[in-house]
Amino acid sequence: MSATYNRIHAMTHPASSAPKPKVSPRKEQARREFLRTAGLTVGMVGASLLGLLPAIGGANARLRPPGALKEALEEQEFLAACIKCGQCVQVCPVEAIHLADLIDGVGVGVPHIEARNQACDFSCDGLQCVLACPTGALTHSINYPAQARMGFARVARPDACLAAQGKGFQGQARGPDYRGKLRYEEVDRWNPIPVADHPYDLPLCDLCVRQCPIEIRLAQCEAGTPPSGDTNQCPPRHAIRLERSSDGSGALPIVEDGCVGCGVCEMICPPEPPAIVIDIDKMTDVALTAMR
Repeated sequence: MSATYNRIHAMTHPASSAPKPKVSPRKEQARREFLRTAGLTVGMVGASLLGLLPAIGGANARLRPPGALKEALEEQEFLAACIKCGQCVQVCPVEAIHLADLIDGVGVGVPHIEARNQACDFSCDGLQCVLACPTGALTHSINYPAQARMGFARVARPDACLAAQGKGFQGQARGPDYRGKLRYEEVDRWNPIPVADHPYDLPLCDLCVRQCPIEIRLAQCEAGTPPSGDTNQCPPRHAIRLERSSDGSGALPIVEDGCVGCGVCEMICPPEPPAIVIDIDKMTDVALTAMR
């Protein structure tokens, strides 16, 4: 009975009884590689689309080099114009500019500045990053540091400010291990040196004012020695000052509308975290016409 059933089943279901054709190892390997590649492609596309969302919403906005095509709260124009060539990175005297990594989604490869680590101190009077940009993502409409609009400084933690406490400062601003650089006119006009190699001895801490590139240029211009002898380098307005408290016990930094958001004040501030920071979504309207 069972033998008869098996013969009938074999006749009515020939495919099930026939042996399955063997797949060559080479074809099987190719199939696996295809599936693996397809999976990786889908994953990368998905990650890119996810990265697009924070870029559209401005969630991954960062401090950009001088001249970046950036309006308050958005930077789509800059992202569209930048070709991620890295030329601005190569020419920066203090190595302040870095290219974003994969966590930035569509912002990968786009230049940015981490001011606390290394700010733009405008060591290059001619804005070398702007001159090096081949597309105008760093607009060629600006020629001098005072025309840049990178952001706007803000005293985020007044209680931590040494000047507000009436304290001075002695020693290395960020400690002996900090490797950030600044240009010190009295040391070397052209070559920035490590901040750790330039200790301070201040009766009242005024580092945010003392090292502000805009204030340094204003002081030079008032002394009749503008940078490179070019009076166009003279900023039109002050960027920051100290205002004494009513009882005279201390002083608080006051950010003026000449602030360009370079980040040196945030970089040089001794407390950790710093008392003063750069808001990248804010900037003044001074000299904005030069960026149009």
